Amino acid sequence: MKASKLLVTFTALSMAFSAWALSLDSAKNQGLVGETASGYLAAVSSNAQVQALIDDVNAKRKAKYQQLAKKNGISLSQVEALAGKKAIEKTAKGHYVKVNGSWVKK
Repeated sequence: MKASKLLVTFTALSMAFSAWALSLDSAKNQGLVGETASGYLAAVSSNAQVQALIDDVNAKRKAKYQQLAKKNGISLSQVEALAGKKAIEKTAKGHYVKVNGSWVKK
């Protein structure tokens, strides 16, 4: 039962990430933002436009994570951790991920 909840969560997360693909991909390609283990984006190099993108994407992610947590009967922190792991795994070569507090180019 729990495995099926995780599968549903991962599938939904994959769809959620693709919803912001164009502007998010552009920021990732430029090395401006990166994925974190918390399931949210953070600025590698920040300015007002980058921060606005991060705030927008992270707000949408959090809303989706809350929805998934409620639907699957798990905590928000569990969904965030799963999403962070999945996002880091899916991060393309050359994009940034935060590992142990430091930005690393994958």
